[in-house]
Amino acid sequence: MEVNFVFVIGFVSVLVALYIYLTSNNKFFEKFPIPCLPVEPLFGSYRRMLLKRISLTDFIRSSYALFPDAKMYGMFEMLTPMFVIRDPELVKLITVKDFDHFINHRQLISTDSASSNNSSVIFTKALFNLTGQRWRNVRTTLSPTFTGSKMRQMFSLIVECSENMIHSLAHSAQECELKGLFINFTNDVIASCAFGVRLNTFQDRDNVFFRYGKNLTNFGRLHVFLKIMGYQVFPKLMAWLEIDIFDRKHVQFFTELFRHSVQEREQHGIVRLDMIHLLMQANKGKLHHQPQDCEEVESFATAKESNDEKNLPENVVTLSEAEMVAQCLIFFLAGFDIVATSMSFLMYELTIAPDIQQRLYEEILQVSESLDGKSLTYDALQGMRYLDMVVTEILRKWPPNPASDRQCNQDYKVVGEGDAPDIVIPKGAIVSIPIVGLHHDPHIYPDPDRFDPERFNEENRHKIPLGAYLPFGIGPRNCIASRFALMEVKAIVYHLLLHYEFQRCDRTQVPIQLAKGFTPLQAEKGVYLKLKPRQKEQKE
Repeated sequence: MEVNFVFVIGFVSVLVALYIYLTSNNKFFEKFPIPCLPVEPLFGSYRRMLLKRISLTDFIRSSYALFPDAKMYGMFEMLTPMFVIRDPELVKLITVKDFDHFINHRQLISTDSASSNNSSVIFTKALFNLTGQRWRNVRTTLSPTFTGSKMRQMFSLIVECSENMIHSLAHSAQECELKGLFINFTNDVIASCAFGVRLNTFQDRDNVFFRYGKNLTNFGRLHVFLKIMGYQVFPKLMAWLEIDIFDRKHVQFFTELFRHSVQEREQHGIVRLDMIHLLMQANKGKLHHQPQDCEEVESFATAKESNDEKNLPENVVTLSEAEMVAQCLIFFLAGFDIVATSMSFLMYELTIAPDIQQRLYEEILQVSESLDGKSLTYDALQGMRYLDMVVTEILRKWPPNPASDRQCNQDYKVVGEGDAPDIVIPKGAIVSIPIVGLHHDPHIYPDPDRFDPERFNEENRHKIPLGAYLPFGIGPRNCIASRFALMEVKAIVYHLLLHYEFQRCDRTQVPIQLAKGFTPLQAEKGVYLKLKPRQKEQKE
């Protein structure tokens, strides 16, 4: 009896200690004059999402809409309190003007515990997870890799992958699930542009890149989900144990591939204008920002560089092999799934709005005729203004990353307007930027659920506040590869619409429903459309 009593007391004590740990921070926002979402033990404000009752995108939109008069509100991501900023001007202050107060992203894996140069945790070496001066140095070293001039050099690789896709479709009418179709394309693009490997996944769906890509981007796998949850609930323990988000076999494969490619190029003087070449050049201090030969038309959606990125540090920052592999892995991760998702939603919206599809096709046809049978060029693509409006609008309506974050590194005062009190965001606090909420704010974008590229024509685009359009983030912490992503999306849209008209089929879901739970943006039942060959193709 005594042993059982001791066991019960011990068990109850553990439960009480766990409850105290899980709820110790629940009253965090009571000392701030801002509204807050309800909070529950362990779940925080995320119960509906973690139990797969709602999608991440819909959760952020609905939460944003609850407090229409607030500049910010509070919520809990499980145990972590977060200040959610819903005012574009305050977003601009935090991410641009007062960036020195919010230099870092919140770290999924702490660099204090796990990211020394000898660490085996490759995830910590990715650019977005770096902090402070190391982030500044690596970002500045890498930024010339993604300038317009470097994208121009890589463009032929993307055109080659686009043409392979068109040839694989055999110009026959067919119904298909677009996400799967586009993942074949993005796999070939990333293999070619990031790792120097020429593939045709449309003919060989069993290639190792494709298999690993599907695994790498599947965050629904139980062991990956548990690792992510572990970093949410016990971050210090997980970091101390050096548990990586990436699977070891994936890291080993890509590391060996990168190492072999570098050795081959150095030994035989091989030059292939892809990301490995640019990383090698950057690492040797041979890559610099260069003035454009001609005035280049930038997409409205392109993330703008800061002046700091154009000035390399006095002493060239040397990247370790692991750091270069980490950048390629993240490039793979983003380019494989996220770009394919954006393409799927874009073709879906063009199908639902056939008048917009027809107008875009007419622009594409005009450009094609001007090329007189030659392959698409970088300059021709950049000059397509309506295509840019369409892509810009899809990134507004369906941003691939529904939210972003920053960590406050010193107390930051938000001055209240009128009689409203000042609010001090304390050092160490997490600030969340609800991108999809801002993108669907009816005061900024009237009738936000309507797909309307005219929001971004020459007359209207200047009316959009700087902090209210954020598909690639904003300020010095924006997405370094926005030009590449935009170039990739536009190139495949050009080739597909030139040869096919997209139509609804029996499996087309209208309106589209999103997959529920803590998952990236994706359609719950896939995006099924019919591809009908253009008449001019049938004549040929």
